[in-house]
Amino acid sequence: MKAKGSEIVSFIVSKAEAGVSLQMFLSQKLSISKRAAKNMMDDRVVWVNRRVVWMAHHLLRVGDTIEVPGSVRRVVSAPLAKPKIRILVEDDHYLIADKPSGMLSVGEGSAEEVLREQTQNPTLQAVHRLDRDTTGCMLFAKRAAAFNAAVALFKTRRISKQYQAVVYGRFSRSASTVKEALDGERAVSHIQSEAVAKDASFLKIKIETGRTHQIRRHLASIRHPVLGDREHGVKFARDPRLLTVPRQMLHASGLELPHPIEPGKTLKAHSPLPADFRRCLKLFDMGK
Repeated sequence: MKAKGSEIVSFIVSKAEAGVSLQMFLSQKLSISKRAAKNMMDDRVVWVNRRVVWMAHHLLRVGDTIEVPGSVRRVVSAPLAKPKIRILVEDDHYLIADKPSGMLSVGEGSAEEVLREQTQNPTLQAVHRLDRDTTGCMLFAKRAAAFNAAVALFKTRRISKQYQAVVYGRFSRSASTVKEALDGERAVSHIQSEAVAKDASFLKIKIETGRTHQIRRHLASIRHPVLGDREHGVKFARDPRLLTVPRQMLHASGLELPHPIEPGKTLKAHSPLPADFRRCLKLFDMGK
């Protein structure tokens, strides 16, 4: 095993290990289950010769270099702690939570499930969704009537959603709007530059529509994919720093909407940048 600093864990495939599947190789080298190894690959954080590989049965050859972020290895090896989600804003009808990365919005082990237990409210429902690795503001309704009112409001496009992202390359404009349709539907993203470095940029994005993976797809379409996005982003890491980004650097920093139940009131929340996001900014010379 060879470690590059404290950020990347690297392995070189020996002659005796040639022909072994990537999944089995990771399981043995990291002392984790084959399922955990597959989960890492599904997360698009395993690199073979600087290319993302997610096929469990990918066969390795002598001299192949396998790399994973050191932070991912530590998380995989650490005992699972019971999650707790920070609540940013709450009233009698709603709460806005600060969703962590690595957690689905709904379903088993999701933010919705965790918050139901945390608040002792089995009727709590997620009004909208964030991608598993996207962090930040997420709205939940405490009862069915509040949920229905919020869903109806979301359909009117009167919701202000603000995101922050670290993207690949120098974003040369101070502001831009992408209107490329997605899946045959109208999609609009307004982009503003926050900071620009040699190889990456820090952007603020406000969306008018909420199509699947809208921000990630729109930014990829203008050749500024979100760092850490293994689905729509960079698939070959010429820059070794890309190997150390453990997840997509997309954060739902702000959410504001007219109160769906109480006229004249506003629901508004802000989520500060998570620690891994700040580390990424610093890594690409845009943070303190």
